[in-house]
Amino acid sequence: MTGASRAEQAPEGATLPQLLRRNAETMAARPALREKDRGIWQTYSWKDYWEQARGFALGLAAAGFKKGDKLSVIGENRPRLYFAQLAAQSLGGIAVPVYQDAIASELAFVLDHAETSVVIAEDQEQVDKVISLQSRLPQLKLIVYDDPRGLLNYDFQFLQSFEAMLAAGRDFAAAHPGYVEAAVEAGRPDDLALFSYTSGTTSRPKGVMLSHSNLLMPAASFAASEKLTANEDHLAYLPMAWIGTSLVSIALHLTLGFTCNFPEKPETVSRDLRELGPTIGLAPPRFWENTLTAVLVRVADATPMKRRIFEYFRAVAEQADQYKAAGKPVPANIALARRLGEIVVYAPIRDQLGWRRARVVYTGGASLGADVFRFFRAIGINLKQVYGATELSGLCSVQPDAEVDPDTVGRILAGMEARIAEDGEVEVRSAGIFKGYYKQAETTGEALTEDGWLKTGDAGFIDKRGHLVIIDRAKDVGRLDDGTSFAPQYLENKLKFSPYIGEAVVFGDARPFVTAMLAIDPSTVGKWAERQNLAYTSFQDLCARPEVLGLVREEIHKCNAVLPAETRIRRFLVLNKEFDADDDEITRTRKIRRGFVAEKYAAVVEGFYGGAAEVEISAEITFEDGRKARLESCLAIEDVEPARQAEREPAYAA
Repeated sequence: MTGASRAEQAPEGATLPQLLRRNAETMAARPALREKDRGIWQTYSWKDYWEQARGFALGLAAAGFKKGDKLSVIGENRPRLYFAQLAAQSLGGIAVPVYQDAIASELAFVLDHAETSVVIAEDQEQVDKVISLQSRLPQLKLIVYDDPRGLLNYDFQFLQSFEAMLAAGRDFAAAHPGYVEAAVEAGRPDDLALFSYTSGTTSRPKGVMLSHSNLLMPAASFAASEKLTANEDHLAYLPMAWIGTSLVSIALHLTLGFTCNFPEKPETVSRDLRELGPTIGLAPPRFWENTLTAVLVRVADATPMKRRIFEYFRAVAEQADQYKAAGKPVPANIALARRLGEIVVYAPIRDQLGWRRARVVYTGGASLGADVFRFFRAIGINLKQVYGATELSGLCSVQPDAEVDPDTVGRILAGMEARIAEDGEVEVRSAGIFKGYYKQAETTGEALTEDGWLKTGDAGFIDKRGHLVIIDRAKDVGRLDDGTSFAPQYLENKLKFSPYIGEAVVFGDARPFVTAMLAIDPSTVGKWAERQNLAYTSFQDLCARPEVLGLVREEIHKCNAVLPAETRIRRFLVLNKEFDADDDEITRTRKIRRGFVAEKYAAVVEGFYGGAAEVEISAEITFEDGRKARLESCLAIEDVEPARQAEREPAYAA
């Protein structure tokens, strides 16, 4: 049976554990999971996957875990954390993955709200975090750890090793033969399988309830559309709490039966990616932005000759890609230069980045700037945009190979529909639509139309080809006080194309012009400062140096050069810290919490439009252990065109 036919049959009426058991029977010896451990790839076959999940399910059953109970996993991608999720689902339970870098207050909210009874923690750090919250988690009965280092002398009755759970499961199996198999067989596609908590850009995270069929329908449709097979290799390194990981590394993985690989640790992702050379990949925009930054930094450090070669062939590649995108033949001279560039530049870069074998890679979770998108397409990486939402089980559209366009998110997948409401909001109908927000019936009703379509919260339209175009979050699309419309996300992506700008937040709604608050990329700006022999004492000092402000001003000039005059950025401020999820400024998936940032830095916004040359800010910062402190600073507000300050003063007063 081929991967494509398997996707077409990704059977109606199946559950995730039923697919796991099927794969263990039909592809027993094929590699299902690989984990990099101490420099060596360790392989689990599909038979191993089932036996480990089944064994842990028996251990859970021995501990009293039953249908409807919730199990959370916290840590990096590890096979045992996947075994645990499938084990819980095998018994009719619900998996609740949480972000491994969540601070105590965030973690306590999710675990308490979900009524988690069992937590599977990767290591001592995560165990300590959960133990410190025990008094706030009345439903928690059991903590299980994977890595025993540092935990052997812990003496808590509720703390068990993974091995101890398997041993308890073996004893339980002797008294209850066929227990897990019967539970898996009794599972129904409409049973809840997953609570995926939203990123919380505007409020507390919401628990999105997803069934087995919710997850499997988009996975099957996506696999058929993209002609994915059981021969794929995928590197799973993104947080398990992100819906994209649940969709690809669990639902799609079980549907097709390809191999899912786990890096040794976060610090080795780049090295492991290059060593593995996956055939498919999924990454959020921040990954591609950081990757491009790394490429441009290496180019900047190269010899003048190498820089000229890179820039020449980069321009050639982008020209060729533009002809292809327009459906026009590539001129012979450009095609010839493109073939030479493949040998000299493009193939070596793909190899260094780990995408030498990649057939297709995807970006999703937020908008990716067109400039970044075009760069990777131009060097021969088949990068495509997908679109979805947690409430849609992660996915509803993808760009066809022959119709890739940085300005769209592609066509709606088979079995799904999209429409545009009167106010411009995108609405979607799909079998992947969630079952509701846990304990929030009223909020669930607000997310759906009367006839069952999901209100995505995104503003967009459907173009003449039938492609869905996302402009921005509907609530963020604004107008200047002269009526000129602008999409903050579009401008922010333009700014982040610069390797020196790490993050950006632009303002302008109901204001006379556009302004930007920026956070520099500490690595690239630090290296730039070294090349300039620019001494500095700290990150805060680096951000305030006039030379750095001048560097940022030049990057904004480049951005403004391709923008309409009305929406060009006219004032900016370089923040003396990075935007941080621990400080609630961004979500764990790196989305700006725009409303919170505008409120937190209200003094900056007023300074932008009041003509101030500097502003005093007092910002609360959160350390990794949850402690808080205040950062008091006086920051400069800069004009992009300082020489024109006098002629703009009336606008400030307005």
